Amino acid sequence: QVQLVESGGGLVQPGVSLRLSCAVSGVTLDYNAIGWFRQAPGKEREGVACLSLSDGSTWYADSVQGRFTISKDNDKATVYLQMNSLQFDDTAIYYCAYPAWVAGTHLVASGPRGQGTQVIVSS
Repeated sequence: QVQLVESGGGLVQPGVSLRLSCAVSGVTLDYNAIGWFRQAPGKEREGVACLSLSDGSTWYADSVQGRFTISKDNDKATVYLQMNSLQFDDTAIYYCAYPAWVAGTHLVASGPRGQGTQVIVSS
């Protein structure tokens, strides 16, 4: 059974960086793809980043392109989301989901997701 546990969120000021972690158990990080999603209050869920676990290719939403980086550490069974130059609009609960894939211009997931970690960007 796949289990995902996110961590690393917090309250930060605009412009700073955070790194989120998604600890994965029940599956090896070698196949399919894993995604990071976020949901802000009153808004729909948004897929922000996807990593192919087989070939390392990545996808990012336009809203985070150039600021966020998704990566993995197989030894630690962990997927990361490095978030730089955080903006007010990045405030949301972030969670990972597996498996995930890109459908057109959106990221979707069919498998389980974690409980999420909250990111608040505020001055």
